[in-house]
Amino acid sequence: MLGVMLAVVFASGCGGVKAADLFLVKRSGSTPHARLTMLVNEEGNVTCNGGPVLKLSDHQLVIAKATQEELKEAASSNLVLPSAPGSVFEYNVRDEDGTVRFSDNSPHQPGVLHQLQLFVVEAAQQVCHLPE
Repeated sequence: MLGVMLAVVFASGCGGVKAADLFLVKRSGSTPHARLTMLVNEEGNVTCNGGPVLKLSDHQLVIAKATQEELKEAASSNLVLPSAPGSVFEYNVRDEDGTVRFSDNSPHQPGVLHQLQLFVVEAAQQVCHLPE
């Protein structure tokens, strides 16, 4: 009887639990490989352009979580920064607090946006094996 109860508890607990998303980044731009949709969750899973679920390194996950935490203020105010001439990438970042839109060369970017851009390019190249 105990074995049946444990099996039921175990089976019911394994099905529908999904890790929360940290953020969704949509990048576009003027280069051939600019278009990217990256979803990162709190367990370190990442998908790029709807591809397979891949795993961030522990270091990359720490950076992703710190970036999401630092984005709170900008996201909760739905920050939009205009691009300057010569922009290559445009970013639209959504998390539980809101949305941030900016370009790689938007003036007056908070440091977290530079951190996010670096995270996105490194994860795209190192984890998703994309060109940029």
